[in-house]
Amino acid sequence: MNEELRDLYQDVIIEHSKRPRNFHVIADGHKADGYNPLCGDTVTVYLALDGERVRDCAFQGQGCAISTAAASVMTETLKGKTRAEAEAIFQRYHDVVTGRASADAEALGKLAVFGGVSEFPARVKCATLCWHTARAALDGREEPVSTE
Repeated sequence: MNEELRDLYQDVIIEHSKRPRNFHVIADGHKADGYNPLCGDTVTVYLALDGERVRDCAFQGQGCAISTAAASVMTETLKGKTRAEAEAIFQRYHDVVTGRASADAEALGKLAVFGGVSEFPARVKCATLCWHTARAALDGREEPVSTE
């Protein structure tokens, strides 16, 4: 990871963990709970849909800075996306944070900064918990999501 992207990574993580966006409940819509037993991160993801499109996305929970920042950026990213677009973004994001692909800022936008997580394999679950939980919400699954 180049120095410029590393600095941006740190800035985004700090900003979104201190002031998470979309940190609230959405009463009408889908919801799913997620848990990372390795570090204790918990997240509830809320999605309001208009047909196949995400009208609104929010979260609540407790977790490390990476987990909170990832959920915050994810909620901003998913608004207005279709289910298929959300799935495609998740796949690209997952490949980047696991080190299987390089971060493409054009394709991922602000999510690209999470490519730095690939340098810390133990933190991948922190960065992906919210995404697995959002997937469960989209699918209407009621059982809690676990990273284990």
